Amino acid sequence: MFDVSNSAIERIKQISKKENQKYFRISVDGGGCQGFSYKFDFDKKINKEDKIFKFNEVQILIVPTSLGFQKGTQLDFVNVLIGSY
Repeated sequence: MFDVSNSAIERIKQISKKENQKYFRISVDGGGCQGFSYKFDFDKKINKEDKIFKFNEVQILIVPTSLGFQKGTQLDFVNVLIGSY
């Protein structure tokens, strides 16, 4: 379905410990002039419609309506001189 790089997994683990959050949530917001955009949040609870994906110690939540936009993608974290993203 989709993949998460090792650097993204490590960054998610760091932030979730710091923020005391258990789950990483990915969603897709649609509409407007710019089309679709990805949204990343941390959450303490699972909603009943969430699909759960596990990557090592990281649990990622995605609602079914956003799943189609994740197909074939990879979540990555990069830290370079101009910033991290």
